Amino acid sequence: MRVVLPILLAGGAALSSTSANAQAAPPDNGPHGVVAIGAGVVPEYDGAEDLRAIPFVQADVHWGDINLEIRGLRARADLASDPRLSIGPVIGARLPRSDVDGPVGLLPDIDTAIEAGGFIGYRFGGDESGQGSLAMELSVVHDVSGVHDGMLATASASYAAVRRDDFFLSLDAQTTWVNQDYARTYFGVTPAGAAASGLAADSPGSGIKDVGVGVTAGYWFSERFGVTGRVGANYLVGDIADSPVTEEGRRWQPSGGLSIAYRF
Repeated sequence: MRVVLPILLAGGAALSSTSANAQAAPPDNGPHGVVAIGAGVVPEYDGAEDLRAIPFVQADVHWGDINLEIRGLRARADLASDPRLSIGPVIGARLPRSDVDGPVGLLPDIDTAIEAGGFIGYRFGGDESGQGSLAMELSVVHDVSGVHDGMLATASASYAAVRRDDFFLSLDAQTTWVNQDYARTYFGVTPAGAAASGLAADSPGSGIKDVGVGVTAGYWFSERFGVTGRVGANYLVGDIADSPVTEEGRRWQPSGGLSIAYRF
């Protein structure tokens, strides 16, 4: 997946940490929340060794009982009125793999995919500010654009280690399962692709794609302005890790970002 536009970097940890600070804003009849804009780095495509710079964009907007969350190319709406429960629809884009150097660049290009589905999560424990809470979440999306016709299911957990008025710190872990259609689109090599690229033909099956960990932190300089940062890495496993596409790149897929945040 080549990244040329904003993309989700922070995962579940950023959702919980940013939302917690957004909820700290005084409630009123209109929208309130947090927006953050900055820069980050991610792998050039799924399984790549090289990194590239990207915009790093996040937003959490609360209006009544609905929370709209935007993470780069993915948006979702939390429709639950219970502060510990989160549930709702999600939609996002998976950008194309094109203009890639090396043998992987000789494989067929992959167009932009649109994925839609839903998520559900629950937050356990924690004090009034959310510190000490453990949030568990499951999201499932399916390609609705006909690009890979695949399904992805991601299970994640995040721990709110620190929650203060001026500082927050979250730790998270996640893993993603993918079906055969997704695996073969992004990590498979057909006989024709093997002849063109010199890579070995390969047809990966469904299974766990990766496991990952990350740290998200933020500091508020004032009531309105602050800075947020994120570092994390996913490790490709199973058939995905054994793919010739991954062998041309690497199993470790690091990412990170730093942004200026505005709270309203």
